[in-house]
This record gives sequence, C-alpha cells and structure tokens, in this order.
Amino acid sequence: MTEGRILALDLGKRRIGLALSDELGITAQGLETLQRTNLREDLARLAKLASGHNVSLILMGNPLHMSGHEGRGAAHAREFGARLEAVTGIPIQLWDERLTTVQAQRVLRESGISIEKRAKAVDRLAAVILLESYLDSRLS
Repeated sequence: MTEGRILALDLGKRRIGLALSDELGITAQGLETLQRTNLREDLARLAKLASGHNVSLILMGNPLHMSGHEGRGAAHAREFGARLEAVTGIPIQLWDERLTTVQAQRVLRESGISIEKRAKAVDRLAAVILLESYLDSRLS
C-alpha cells in the first residue's frame, strides 16, 4: 500500500485522461482531461498536479497488444513514464490498459449521452477504469 494518492494517466497523443485516488486508495475520481501541448509543458503540468494532490504513485496505462506483447505504444508509455518520474521524483507503475478505452466507450454509449460529450469524457473514464482496476487488484 502506498501512502498518499495515486494519479492514473490514460496517455494519448492529443489528450491525457486523469484519475485520482482518495488518500486511502479505495476510490477513483476522474479529473479534467489534460489537452497535450508539448512534452515539457505536459510534464510540468502533471508534476504540478501530482505535487498539489500529495501523489505518491503515478499509474500509467500500458497499451499492450491483445496477445500481451508490447508494441510501439508500450515503448512510448515507458519512455514518457521515465521522463515523468525524473521530473517528479514519484515512482511510475505501468498497468495493463487493454480494453479500458473500449469499456469506457461502451459505458458512455449506454448512458445515452451525445457523441460530442462522449468524446470529451472517454479519456477521463478510461483513466478511472484503469485506476479502479489497480485499486481492486490490491484488495484481492
């Protein structure tokens, strides 16, 4: 168990979905999606966010292929995570994110909200699902 909050990232090319645990590491709350600009600014904004919320672990989605093998996306996530850890000093953990975006899209589609609102919410919900998966695994 970590002391402090866990910040989950659903890393995309244009946006980063964000979710934050409570202090006890039981619940996950979605945060406003971060619109990406450039690497330096993205890292600085994430560092500020982590610092402001007493984050002790950053959980990043690891986009594995359905076979479980790593591809280009997993290498990119690992590299981004290493840079973020260097900037923040907070440990990074990669977590299997297979199907989180698909699950988020299904939940949003079933909720009946418009396509435009779904597009804005999918990254945040994917980060929440990722974090919930991690939190649930610690309880079993």
